[in-house]
Amino acid sequence: MKLSRVIGGVGVALGAVAVRDLTQKRHALLRNYPVIAHARYWLETIGPELRQYIVTGNDEERPFSRDQRSWIYASSKQENNYSGFGTDNDIEHTPGYAIIKHRTFADSLPHDHAEKVGLPSAKVLGGPRGRAKAFRPDSLINVSGMSFGSMSGNAIQALNRGAKLAGSMHNTGEGGLSSHHRQGGDIVLQIGTAYFGCRNEDGTFSLDKLKAVIESAPVRAVEIKLSQGAKPGLGGLLPAAKVTQEISEIRGIPMGQDCASPSRHTAFTDVDSLLDFVELIATETGVPVGIKSAVGEMEFWHELTRLMAKRDRGVDFVTIDGGEGGTGASPPIFADSVALPFRMGFSRVYGTFADAGLTDDVTFIGSGKLGLVDNAVVAFALGADMMNVAREAMMSIGCIQSQKCHTDRCPTGVATQDPWLSHGLDPTSKAERCAQYIRTFRKEIVKVSESVGVAHPSLITADNVDIMCGDYEARSLRTVYGYQEGWGELGSSLAAEITELMAPGGSRPESRSIEEGEGEKPQGQDLTTGIT
Repeated sequence: MKLSRVIGGVGVALGAVAVRDLTQKRHALLRNYPVIAHARYWLETIGPELRQYIVTGNDEERPFSRDQRSWIYASSKQENNYSGFGTDNDIEHTPGYAIIKHRTFADSLPHDHAEKVGLPSAKVLGGPRGRAKAFRPDSLINVSGMSFGSMSGNAIQALNRGAKLAGSMHNTGEGGLSSHHRQGGDIVLQIGTAYFGCRNEDGTFSLDKLKAVIESAPVRAVEIKLSQGAKPGLGGLLPAAKVTQEISEIRGIPMGQDCASPSRHTAFTDVDSLLDFVELIATETGVPVGIKSAVGEMEFWHELTRLMAKRDRGVDFVTIDGGEGGTGASPPIFADSVALPFRMGFSRVYGTFADAGLTDDVTFIGSGKLGLVDNAVVAFALGADMMNVAREAMMSIGCIQSQKCHTDRCPTGVATQDPWLSHGLDPTSKAERCAQYIRTFRKEIVKVSESVGVAHPSLITADNVDIMCGDYEARSLRTVYGYQEGWGELGSSLAAEITELMAPGGSRPESRSIEEGEGEKPQGQDLTTGIT
């Protein structure tokens, strides 16, 4: 083909685009600047990628900075997750920055402790209420609720297999228990307002269907979702076009119809009936039952603890989701401005239970950007007993923070139902990465606990952390959140029990470095974490 013909063809094409731009009325920019204005829209489209890889600094990007993502990627791939030349964070002038206070003289646990023991919970889930199937969770770090439908089938499989390999639990999210969740990992079954998988044809709750689902899989606990950090108090809508045969069967909804999730539950209408609902499920199934909620008004929590103080009814665990959480789609106003951030919300809820003398009777689970060691340590110091990780687990199996979850165009096949995009995610290899991320997370939490001088993360207290106020000033975590003496700490019997479990016969000096085999890699080996 002659060059003149190529040039002529390009000219005709550009002319056609120019005519279209000049005659369309939707975009004033295109009418005023035909052809060349398309460059502006193209640059806007790739703006997140430009900022992510070129413009922003290591600690600037949100919701997760480059440093945070790099640590997760390296940890999941068993690569060097160390950094060199000191911190690049502006510690002195950043209000809210947490500083963990190490001890000069402290005994420690064996270097391989977390890998062998699994870092179990300090509390027996369902034990205080005498549930028939009460148990001590093997792992403090577990996979948070992400529904099949928002996540691809391959992503759910990878997360469940990873949870099994790491000895963790996997929360189903409110979308029901799918075949993808049945890869051998222990399950926490979440019940949302639409009662997917355990509903009657009219959308009301079905106890018989719930019992059938629990008996069909390794369901260890049931979580009743009242609200979540990304969109508290907001229902959802799954368009009819997205209701596949598989989703229809899993959720118990008809094909060809929009599926609306209400913003409130219909099985109970107040705190009193909520506790009746909790006791009904626990009695009929034997498994521990808890609630998940973001934190807004506090009247609900005061009423809950008032009724639980009678000790004839109660939840076995409380999952607090911070307003900074979120894995899928939500209106910006809800993601940005509805529900308190985790630290503030959790501390307020914990305080109501502490005032009622109930903190040892309930397992507190934190959620909302807690899959990073520094954030998790603060959560443990405030009184959390376990952590649920969502977006961090997504990143361990390939998420690159493209922030296209709401478009069904996730480029790595994590948050999409597109068959072509999801086929690129291999559940087997990604499962190992998820497991390795959890193992590394637990190992580093143990290191920090040892530096503080305690045998278990739940023994870290609010006095072990300072919060920077900027301008070279700091206040203790206890002072910042108004914790009274003993708040955020385990009762003496629980503390003694977990210490003996973690270090039989007492803590002892380590025989060799816990960092053996870590740190620098041989010269010439690639140290970059890259993007999965």
